[in-house]
Amino acid sequence: MTTPASAVPERSSASASGGGCPVRAGASAVPLSGPEFHTEPHVVYRAMRSEYGPVVPVELPGGFPAWLVIGYRELHQVTTDGELFPRDVGLWNQWEHIPEDWPLLPMVGRPMPSIYFTAGAEHRRHAAMVGEALEEVEPFELRGHCEQLADRLADRFCERGTADLIADFAVPLPVLVLARLIGFPDEDGARIAEVLRDLADGGPGAQEAHQRFGEHMQQLLAARRAVPGNDVTSRMLAYSGEFTDEEYVLDLMAITAAGHLTTADWIGNSLRLMLTDDQFAVALSGGRHSVAEAMNEVLWEEGPTQILAGRWAARDTRLGGRSIRAGDMVLLGLGAANADPYIRQHLSTSAGTSGQGGNSAHLAFSHGEYRCPFPAQEIAEIIARTGIEVLLDRLPDLELSVSAQALVRRQSAFLRGMTALPVRFTPVRPTGDFS
Repeated sequence: MTTPASAVPERSSASASGGGCPVRAGASAVPLSGPEFHTEPHVVYRAMRSEYGPVVPVELPGGFPAWLVIGYRELHQVTTDGELFPRDVGLWNQWEHIPEDWPLLPMVGRPMPSIYFTAGAEHRRHAAMVGEALEEVEPFELRGHCEQLADRLADRFCERGTADLIADFAVPLPVLVLARLIGFPDEDGARIAEVLRDLADGGPGAQEAHQRFGEHMQQLLAARRAVPGNDVTSRMLAYSGEFTDEEYVLDLMAITAAGHLTTADWIGNSLRLMLTDDQFAVALSGGRHSVAEAMNEVLWEEGPTQILAGRWAARDTRLGGRSIRAGDMVLLGLGAANADPYIRQHLSTSAGTSGQGGNSAHLAFSHGEYRCPFPAQEIAEIIARTGIEVLLDRLPDLELSVSAQALVRRQSAFLRGMTALPVRFTPVRPTGDFS
């Protein structure tokens, strides 16, 4: 749960190469576009590391410059020093050049009073309220919600013998659970899922979907102010600090959007690993421990958030041998940093295809003051693991209905997830009437 906005389809910049590895000899900056970022990102990152070192000059769609931090130590330095590298989008020295329809604008954001787009003391004020509200989510009760909603989704396709585990299960499950947690009645969960799906498309309807998203949150806020309940929104309203309705709404939007697609991709990537890697196939036959191992492996090898925007330099500085100017955008290359040979050689080689086993020193949830809040990490883990376990209990003979090579990744350098995961299985009866 590390990004508040949904994936934005890539648009090739004018300088993007037409084919081959985007890291080209003599290039002054690496375009963050092209199929290699979603087909073979580790190959791209190795080439970057070899040519540029731990901090890479990159070019965002539209030709806008930024720095991509791919070194584990350097990324740790950036995320630890919130004063030198705050998450203050208002510092960006490119604002005068950014068009209103820039495709990455929903992800980069603009200065606004929410937990995700504030810095320093103002961020801590929002984080204290949101963190306290999330901390009171009871894990046992949350698992119960996940089991019920996962069963409800499985009942919709279990008699068919085929399914797309992304569209039918991984994508809707997190938003249905999150909608219930923040206080929406179940009948509204499907509408929230539809809004977030439109946002994820990043197309012409994304702006209108964002407006509908805010309207749903405003209605929820009014409903919970009138009749409080045992939910995140009611606890935010009961918090001792003073917040405006706009702040409440923006924080609720951030909580839901940040947890939606990242958790969906964690589920989808974990299921793909278990369906394609023999080492994790035991999870398909009821190996609960193997589910946790597969999920941890995914956070190291295929974390849902590959690149996170971002940080902005508060003053001129040096990082990884590079001269960073005040106001420069610094992108967090979470996926690349996890593959840094420096950290890999210091980790245990006890288990996992990459030797990670239960090691959780990955940066999949970012790090430092602006990391994904710990309660949110726990919520995401419970949703993903419970959903996978319910699915495997219900459909123990799942297998891919296409070759592993035919599976397609979302076309984004920033978020890593499957566009589809088609499977077949022995049809089973529904557990109940959840229509």
